[in-house]
Amino acid sequence: MTLMPELEGVIERIVFQNEESGFTVARLQVEKDLITVVGLLSGVHPGEEVKLNGNWDIHPSYGRQFTVESYEVLPPVTRHGIQRYLGSGLIKGIGPVTAEKIVKKFGLSTLEIIEKTPERLEEVEGIGPQKAAKIIEGLQAQKNMRRVMVFLRGLGITPALAGKIYRYYGEKTVEIIRKNPYRLAKDLFGVGFRTADRIARLTGRTDPAAPERVQAGLIYYLERHADEGHIFAVEEEFLPRTAKELGVSLENLRAAAESLARGNEVKREEGRLYLAALYQNEQGVAEKLVALTRGFTGKKLDIDDKELSQMVEALAPEQRRAVETACREGLLVITGGPGTGKTTTIKTLLQLFRHHGLEVVLAAPTGRAAKRLAEAAGDEAKTIHRLLEFGYTPGSGFRYGRDESRPLEADAVIIDEVSMVDLPLFYRLLKAVPVGARLILVGDQDQLPPVGPGSVLRDLIASGVLPTIRLKTIFRQAGTSKIVTNAHLINQGLLPEVKNADDFFFIQVEEPEAITREIISLAATRLPGYLNCDPIDDIQVLSPMRKSVSGVDHLNILLQEALNPPGAGRPELVYGGKTFRLGDKVMQIRNNYQKMVFNGDMGRIIRLDPEEEQLVVGFPEGREERQVVYEDADLDELVLSYAISVHKSQGSEYPVVIMPLTTQHYLLLQRNLLYTGITRAKKMVVLVGTWKALAIAVRNDRVDSRNSCLAQALRKLAGEKAGGG
Repeated sequence: MTLMPELEGVIERIVFQNEESGFTVARLQVEKDLITVVGLLSGVHPGEEVKLNGNWDIHPSYGRQFTVESYEVLPPVTRHGIQRYLGSGLIKGIGPVTAEKIVKKFGLSTLEIIEKTPERLEEVEGIGPQKAAKIIEGLQAQKNMRRVMVFLRGLGITPALAGKIYRYYGEKTVEIIRKNPYRLAKDLFGVGFRTADRIARLTGRTDPAAPERVQAGLIYYLERHADEGHIFAVEEEFLPRTAKELGVSLENLRAAAESLARGNEVKREEGRLYLAALYQNEQGVAEKLVALTRGFTGKKLDIDDKELSQMVEALAPEQRRAVETACREGLLVITGGPGTGKTTTIKTLLQLFRHHGLEVVLAAPTGRAAKRLAEAAGDEAKTIHRLLEFGYTPGSGFRYGRDESRPLEADAVIIDEVSMVDLPLFYRLLKAVPVGARLILVGDQDQLPPVGPGSVLRDLIASGVLPTIRLKTIFRQAGTSKIVTNAHLINQGLLPEVKNADDFFFIQVEEPEAITREIISLAATRLPGYLNCDPIDDIQVLSPMRKSVSGVDHLNILLQEALNPPGAGRPELVYGGKTFRLGDKVMQIRNNYQKMVFNGDMGRIIRLDPEEEQLVVGFPEGREERQVVYEDADLDELVLSYAISVHKSQGSEYPVVIMPLTTQHYLLLQRNLLYTGITRAKKMVVLVGTWKALAIAVRNDRVDSRNSCLAQALRKLAGEKAGGG
């Protein structure tokens, strides 16, 4: 029998940790040596002493490292070890400074005192009754969680996920999971049906055709379909594929669909299968839009007085048509590419409406888009959520404060960046638009569709029944910008012009690793020096993919190290292998209605307290900054955003955009993705990569098809109204 090599030391720091799989890269202090160890080390913290069994390997890029096969966490036995262990963030309220004071007071008896007589913590200088109570509460939470962890670890659940489950269900965790493990997939962000299904099997639920399993699976796959942008699934394609995924018969799945339809959780119509809420959204949007166009009772606005007529005459022909149409119609869609005067048209409409005494509100989907609209229009602009007064109401939970029963107090509603608006949010907006008000929808239909389900702007235009003006004239000032002219060339399927340009550059680099190095150099030193700009606030790296050498995840690690490295006065928090540091640029990656921050919102970490495991992010909100507090339990909703995906950049503008283009990104090299990326830049675009990748992106005009019947529903309802139906 061959014994595996064994290492014993102290975890110095976590370099990377995948919360779901538990795969970890860490630095281990073994006497005077610092060793890289890799493997399934989920749940270990800096400062913990561990015994590792495994093998030595040579990584082609990172050199000699120890691959862990099994490990054991050892109780720290030295003062330094105890201090590192306590200061690692394991117990809320104890950070490095407090840990040092506690160990100085109690020495090697520290852990025994904390375990058996934690009230003695008040003897430590700087720990009063309030802080002691908080630490004791943290200790009790740890004890409770450890009991639950024993149960969850027996089910193969990683410590990070176990912690998330415990925070949600608390003391009832074991009871709830034993009763119905499929609740996990429904209740918890980041826990999919497959995880819940595996847990169900381990708790003795082995019948794959059990109704609760098949129904939960059907909802899960419908939600995944919606995550890909679809409003409905085509039954003849979706049901056989899903039955195969679930390992059940088609009859079982049809029975589940019928049961869910009876319970109003799904809707079946003409071979289409909807989540009930999305069906209601689609029908509700069509009905409200037709009502706004057919039932408009507002007066036609006069533009004949001298001041207004001069203002309108200065516009391009399509802009004039847009203004004239808005004067007589209740609803108008305005679309156009960069430099075609969408913002000028909005400003003109705003002046015209105000001249006639109309109450006007401006809004956009995200905080950044609202801020940009406010600056461009010279007036207040809100996010759509804030406009609709979304928030928490005692007794009712989270709800929209504006709807049919309490509509917006406005005669005209102007929404910018409508290409970003998904169907559920658009439905909520329309419910709040008062009867008789004008609704102006502005956006670029050639940009990427929204992150959420639906493609509202494209569907409205495709329906052919709503007043729509397409702005085409590129204004002279915009026409001198290669960013604008190249965006239009790309949209026509032509390669961009990069010679003799001072705001649009292509840097030819072949190897993915070299592309990454070039981007870091450009973002950290060369462009800030050349343009005299801030490398964090003014430069945004956009990548088509999350994974890969030049993908978002890898670039963020390198950009953080280059732009905001560790240092005195820059406290940091480590969560799930991610390091957050004071000053970091970060992004919210899911809708959090409690905090009123939404998927794609970007801000900066303006305060960070390692001891309290808390940080504060400042998010732009119109012309102001809103400060949002994140506890440790919320940090899985934040990621670094020095680099972000092109999809996440929608609605934002940055002075400088850098984009990698490599054939590694082949699946996502699409014309509308490239177009969207470069139109985010105001002053400069730098593409780094290969001409081959650029040519692939320009030629690929495939637009992701999304299952939606909004255009058809609009045509049908408009026809019925016209025919008196």
